[in-house]
Parts: sequence; C-alpha cells; structure tokens
Amino acid sequence: MMRTTLGGLLLALAVAATAPAGDPAAGERVFSARCAFCHSATAGRNGTGPSLFGVVGRKAGQAPDYRYSDANRTADVTFDAATLEKYLTSPRAVIPGTKKSFSGLKSAAQRDDVIAYLATLH
Repeated sequence: MMRTTLGGLLLALAVAATAPAGDPAAGERVFSARCAFCHSATAGRNGTGPSLFGVVGRKAGQAPDYRYSDANRTADVTFDAATLEKYLTSPRAVIPGTKKSFSGLKSAAQRDDVIAYLATLH
C-alpha cells in the first residue's frame, strides 16, 4: 500500500495543473542534447548552470550552492510552466542581465516536452 503525504499530494496536483501537455520522455532527450552541457537533473549537482532538479515552482536564483548573477538572484520570477515557456523561448527576455548564454528553444513542442520533463524532477 502506498502512503502519500498531504504535502506530496498537493505538490503533485499543483504540478499537474500547471504542466503543459508535453512528453516527459521526449523532454528528457531534448534536455540531454541541449541542456545537460550546463545543467544537471540531479539534486544538488550544479554545473556551469544550476541543478534543475525541483526547478518547477522554484523562485529564480534559489538553487543551493550556485553562484547566480545579480539579475537572477534579484528577479521576482517563479518558474511555473507558463514562465518556463517564456524563459525557454528567450531567457534574456524574462530575466534581463542573466549570465545565461543560451539563446532559447525555437520549437514550441520541444519547450513543452522539456517543461513536462522538468516537472518530473522533484
């Protein structure tokens, strides 16, 4: 018998309510090809960029033990599905002054897939 906490259930419902209709498996492939050079999907393992484990629902500039730019650290941005859609299209449009050099994913389907994958990392 599986035991679920109320907090875990609420988190799962919040993620499901905000997650796009993307394919997490396809998103993992895009992440591996386009994101994993700088970002890890493992909690606490930062690279050139911060770990993206738990990024859905997290405020910008808050991954532990990562040195963010002032722009990210002070941004009033929380990464829900809608914000991630915009951010993955053009990071600098969402957080001007970010040190992130990634120009964005041009494919809406790939963005939806990556967001669906990121939503599984919790």
